[in-house]
Amino acid sequence: MTSSWRPDRGVRRAVVALVTSAVAFLAAGLLIDAWWLIGIGVWALIAAIVIELVHRP
Repeated sequence: MTSSWRPDRGVRRAVVALVTSAVAFLAAGLLIDAWWLIGIGVWALIAAIVIELVHRP
């Protein structure tokens, strides 16, 4: 049985947004060779992974 509890959808949306922004920052950083953009992308990806691991619906 799946849960349609609203905070679960909000957490899922936040994780998807973080992963999407991480990919965008990493791609931009690699294209223009900017280490600070790559760093932001890596930290956004780490945050998404931590949220996904900690939050258990």
